[in-house]
Amino acid sequence: MPGLFDLTGQVALITGGSRGLGAEMAEGLAEAGASLMLVARRDQWLRPTVEQLRSMSFRCEGTVCDVSNPAGVEDAVRKTLAHYGAIDILVNNAGVSWGALAEEMPLDKWQAVLDVNLTGAFLFSQAVGREMIRRRQGSIINVASVAGLRGLPLAVHLAAYAASKGGLIALTRELAAKWAAHAVRVNAIAPGFFPSRMTEHILGRLQPQIEERIPMGRIGRAGELKGVVVFLASAAASYITGQTIAVDGGATAV
Repeated sequence: MPGLFDLTGQVALITGGSRGLGAEMAEGLAEAGASLMLVARRDQWLRPTVEQLRSMSFRCEGTVCDVSNPAGVEDAVRKTLAHYGAIDILVNNAGVSWGALAEEMPLDKWQAVLDVNLTGAFLFSQAVGREMIRRRQGSIINVASVAGLRGLPLAVHLAAYAASKGGLIALTRELAAKWAAHAVRVNAIAPGFFPSRMTEHILGRLQPQIEERIPMGRIGRAGELKGVVVFLASAAASYITGQTIAVDGGATAV
């Protein structure tokens, strides 16, 4: 049974991997044996995380990349292949948000959120997917959100974020259906509320109200996404594709 979750010898590319949930998932993949390539927008966040993971005896590289830039995406994939020779796991985690009433949302902010959260995931899936299809091997894991599964009935206005994550879930199903014939699996994780830089202002105002709506009575804790990402990346999930796993304490079950 332990061998089903062993990622020794595999290479994982994680976007938005320099901090928060992305860094946590990267660490989980490394603990399962994978070598890492972390992608992030800013070197001042990326470099310390790479060094920290290396200090834990994990193989880890990093590259700065704007995931919404096609040339930058292709360059990040080329660097990963040049260094490691293959990409077995892709985690599309990079994401941004913009809070505004839908009727007042500036169009440029709407576009910026979709460019990163949805187009960025497509660009990396496209570039890495070509290599996975060629090798007939690979697992793509898109980090969506419960906001892509249901509306948020709170004083939280995230129209662009919700639309991008709903689109990402649909993209997950479409790529899974088309690439299954090439032995490439595509799944998604939909986290509920976890402490992060993106959620700190919302949780600072509304955490008690949010937790009242969660059957388990609390938000997510550090480490609770590690097992899910390792599972989806591993042989333990070899017959699972096109699925979205909500990690939300039961919030979407009620």
